[in-house]
Amino acid sequence: MFNKAMRRRTVLGGAAAMAGTLAMPSILRAQDRSLKVGVYGGYFKDSFDANIFPVFTEETGIAVESIAEPTGEAWLVQLEQAARAGQAPADVSMMAQTPTRRGMTTDLWAPLDPSRISNFDDLLPTFVAEYPDGRLAGVGAVAWYITLVTNTDTYPEAPESWMALWDEANADKLGLLALVSNSFLLEVTAKTHMGGTDALDTEEGQLAAFEKLAEVKPNVRLWYRDEAQFEQALKSGEIPMGQYYHDVTGLAAADGHPVRSTFPKEGGILDSGNWCLSRASVKSDEAHVFIDFMSRPETQGLLSRKVGTAPTLARGVLDLTDEEFSAVSSEIDPIVPRYDLYTEKGDWLNQKWTELIVG
Repeated sequence: MFNKAMRRRTVLGGAAAMAGTLAMPSILRAQDRSLKVGVYGGYFKDSFDANIFPVFTEETGIAVESIAEPTGEAWLVQLEQAARAGQAPADVSMMAQTPTRRGMTTDLWAPLDPSRISNFDDLLPTFVAEYPDGRLAGVGAVAWYITLVTNTDTYPEAPESWMALWDEANADKLGLLALVSNSFLLEVTAKTHMGGTDALDTEEGQLAAFEKLAEVKPNVRLWYRDEAQFEQALKSGEIPMGQYYHDVTGLAAADGHPVRSTFPKEGGILDSGNWCLSRASVKSDEAHVFIDFMSRPETQGLLSRKVGTAPTLARGVLDLTDEEFSAVSSEIDPIVPRYDLYTEKGDWLNQKWTELIVG
């Protein structure tokens, strides 16, 4: 899910120069105030360390110690165990949507104060995570799209709809993500064939979506866990259609590969992560300054340009050009994953996915 997507994102330049000019003076000035921030490792963390955190420190005087989070649910478990002992391995952590919700069940997240986040009202509703009683548990950090991708040599014309996944003309041509919880193909099925993701509210609707999605199986050449494997097969034309990450596909196209990313008329799949504050943290003030900074239009624009993520704010307040915006996002109404289902019925969904789809 989130970890895989972020770990392989490419740094879009400027890292070394900014790290050299800003990091050391900022840290020296910020010795009195600091904040531990958990982010996903690899290129993603490197790009934050080089392009985002130094700018924050330069402005606020708060030094950031970035912590490389482990993949999967491991970080949530670590944070919960530490919080029970009154400790915070990180004050603020970037959490995928499902772990955010699981953390709510144990009150792991300290409630945030929306009045201290100046652009809170400009956040898209998708990027606000609330406890059942309305307390603010998380604020959207970054987002990214999974779209319908094609090899342009095989498909000179771009497909217009997710219906292409069901088209018999595409037999043995598709590469699709291998897990129910990272492919979000139940939501794609519901939006394309069942009037919207509300159709997944009941077990009857979920089973109907599984049955409809099973019709795609003859078209699937590869259920992939290794993203690099599918990306290479897409570039070569061996597997000329599937679902993949919009930003990475765009970078491949810019490098001259015969690939394209299309936002279908039903919308791309919009996945995202939140900033969440551990209840064990004693840095609430610094955390609010940080989340306020990260939620500003200019910071979201910097993230889009330097990290390749989609903005969490309404289009109208951003400073992105049309070209910059389309490189990472779309104004087509997105397919938003039903994270509640993966929290409440994860085991059952995984079982049915294995039985009916990939088994």
